[in-house]
Amino acid sequence: MRRALGPEVGREISKTIRDSVSYGLDHREEALNYAMQFAREMDTELADKFVGMYVNNLTLSYGEKGKQAVKELIARGTKAGLLPGPPDVEFLKE
Repeated sequence: MRRALGPEVGREISKTIRDSVSYGLDHREEALNYAMQFAREMDTELADKFVGMYVNNLTLSYGEKGKQAVKELIARGTKAGLLPGPPDVEFLKE
């Protein structure tokens, strides 16, 4: 998220995303049925596996290991010239 949005807006965006993922996890069949309209001829079983790779409990809270992974991704992107530097990452407190 961009710092220019400020911490309050950032927390609201984060909460909205977390609530959406949580709803999808709690209503997986309904969420998968919705996603299938964008699946481009993918069968339901494969789509379910694909969705499960990105919508899971780590999406809700990735912990310290996930934070380190984000920092590494940003650092590599900066080093490769794909992101502006310096590779400064700040996480919002909930």
